[in-house]
Amino acid sequence: MSDGTKRDDGSDERTSDASLDQAALYFHRHPRPGKLEIRPTKPLGNQRDLALAYSPGVAAPCRAIAADPSTAALYTARQNLVGVVSNGTAVLGLGAIGALASKPVMEGKAVLFKKFAGIDVFDIEVGETDVARFVDVVAALEPTFGGINLEDIRGPDCFAIEAALRERMKIPVFHDDQHGTAIIVGAAVLNAMELSGKRIEDIKIVASGAGAAGLACLNLLVRMGARRENVWVTDLGGVVYAGRTDLMDPWKAVYAQETEARTLADVIGGADVFLGVSAPGVLKPEMVAAMAKQPLVLALANPVPEILPEVALAVRPDAMICTGRSDYPNQVNNVLCFPYVFRGALDVGATAINEEMKIAAVEAIAALAKEPPSDVAARAYGGEQDRFGPTSLIPSPFDPRLILRIAPAVAKAAVETGVAARPPADWKAYEDSLERFVFRSGLAMKPIVSAARSAPKRIVLADGEDERVLRAAQVAIEDGIAQPILVGRPAVVETRLKRYGLSVRPGRDFELINPEDDPRYRDYVDLYFERVGRQGVNPEAARAIVRTNTTVIAALAVQRGEADGLLCGLDGRFDRHLRDIRQVIGLKPGASGLSTLSLLIFNEGAYFLTDTAVRENPTAEEIAETTRFAAIHQRRFGFEPKVALLSHSNFGSQKSASAEKMRRATRLLWGECPDIEVDGEMHGDAAVSALVRERAMPNGRLSGPANLLVFPTLDAASIAMTLLKEVADGLHVGPILMGTAKPAHILLPSSTSRGVANMLAVTSVEAQAG
Repeated sequence: MSDGTKRDDGSDERTSDASLDQAALYFHRHPRPGKLEIRPTKPLGNQRDLALAYSPGVAAPCRAIAADPSTAALYTARQNLVGVVSNGTAVLGLGAIGALASKPVMEGKAVLFKKFAGIDVFDIEVGETDVARFVDVVAALEPTFGGINLEDIRGPDCFAIEAALRERMKIPVFHDDQHGTAIIVGAAVLNAMELSGKRIEDIKIVASGAGAAGLACLNLLVRMGARRENVWVTDLGGVVYAGRTDLMDPWKAVYAQETEARTLADVIGGADVFLGVSAPGVLKPEMVAAMAKQPLVLALANPVPEILPEVALAVRPDAMICTGRSDYPNQVNNVLCFPYVFRGALDVGATAINEEMKIAAVEAIAALAKEPPSDVAARAYGGEQDRFGPTSLIPSPFDPRLILRIAPAVAKAAVETGVAARPPADWKAYEDSLERFVFRSGLAMKPIVSAARSAPKRIVLADGEDERVLRAAQVAIEDGIAQPILVGRPAVVETRLKRYGLSVRPGRDFELINPEDDPRYRDYVDLYFERVGRQGVNPEAARAIVRTNTTVIAALAVQRGEADGLLCGLDGRFDRHLRDIRQVIGLKPGASGLSTLSLLIFNEGAYFLTDTAVRENPTAEEIAETTRFAAIHQRRFGFEPKVALLSHSNFGSQKSASAEKMRRATRLLWGECPDIEVDGEMHGDAAVSALVRERAMPNGRLSGPANLLVFPTLDAASIAMTLLKEVADGLHVGPILMGTAKPAHILLPSSTSRGVANMLAVTSVEAQAG
């Protein structure tokens, strides 16, 4: 409990904690109690749907499963369903508060499974503390779940419970408090030993705490090569030594040493690794000073560690330090692994999570820490993250690549050790499918990215000093999707690349156009004045604009053939950038004007929307032109266009000018584009539901749901896009500017670095087409 002491900022700790409590209570209560809900995944809109979902149709999958139990993975949600099970005997730092009081924590665990790995969860709070009876309850649930995650169960009961359940159940059983921590600790140890030049089989490990997490960590480290005789364990009773009887159990006794030492201070000397899963302040500065060179200090007690990092570093600047806290580097957080371990196990129908699968996860995490920092992780930490080193031994819990590294490693280990019931037929396809949990644009963008890699083009980025552009440039170079050219001041770009931990450098990896001092300046001014000299811009203004307007500079580079396409727009108004592009680059032959296309990606699918940013009230001819351009882009994404022209009218039901415009545009497209499925004018529900559309217009010219939605006005398109994006949690790619003589796109100020990278690929592919 807080004693009302002051924080460093002068605020009262007790008051701050009380405010957090109130905020948490409100969060859990509104707008509806709890953090979970259950939603159907099949339509239930009519009597036939009900007959298929329940009686009498449901009998068919029941019979199939009775004949072959493995088909439950085909006909039910079981193989993506995990039970998070607790009896509330060791909840966080709250102790034995009981099963019911543990429910908010278990719901929270469920949310993490879903958020990070797309795994569904039922939280099961069991009001039973007797080990045998608890085991009976959980074992009886096997038909429901694809895996069991044991949570917040006191030691040593947790050891006996997990062992019994693993023996009785043919699905993965994983006690996260033990093995989740152990996996992350294993990765930290591997990387720390690499940095210090030590071998795991030679190191001395001293542990403070011999509960579930501590012993699991030691067991896994021994499995990885540490020698049991080099492991020293201390707990409330002091050193675990041979012959000790108080506070002992069979699991702890494995690490009993023949020694006269009795305290942590007696055994810490010369230790290479301190593993703390115990209590605040037990590791004193003089103990850290006595450790071996470049020691690893894992001070994992929460919320106050065994020693604060700044205290340890004051006596041992060469120390590498991990804590369980998010406000220090090297956070050991179980969310780094448990969603992805289960993802890999479930995906191959594993019957267990064995030691080889855990070690595969350790090695995957350790390897990921050596990769360049992720932009998503960096945003979570205020835009800065260190590269691999003493303060970056393990990845950030926010790194979206965790699932791409851990899940396949675990799945492959399951196959290699013979516990996988359903090995993937195509590992590359399996790994690609995991991208939907990283950036939902992953699969929709795959054709574009593949095409971009085949012949990456020179794309100039006007906002070259922006963090998002710098991160996107690194992605583009590493993935080979484009050759970025940045507009920016060299000193600023260099400083920011170092601040964000990025490895690319101007002159070596990408070209830099310096707006303050570029030898092509006079040529740029001459070309710009040639393009705009009769549009109210005099020579003096032209010189000033070419010094200060980075969109103009980028457009001139494209116009001069020094770049194949451009991206701009992260700063400033859209219409200003549109004006500059129109003036310098101009329209493609045959285009009457500019328009935009946006892609929205949802969990259920993807839709293209046009025109979302330029034409306020287009004519029928302009709508037809925009639709033709949009279909070209759709096909680059691998989508065959299925076009619905939208209106408040449904196949002639209204006689307004807007409805007539959409009818006329439909007829124009029928004549001009016989190879495109297009129909209209129609309501929005008719566009996305063939069943609804058939009722209004049987045997129409559009089959299945539309994937290109064409709107009558800019208002309608923009409102629909922004509403869908927010309400349905859609991921936006675009806007894609159409009708320019050369590829040029205007990003939105809200764009992420991944959004910039996506548009780099789009621009590169467009440039390939010439």
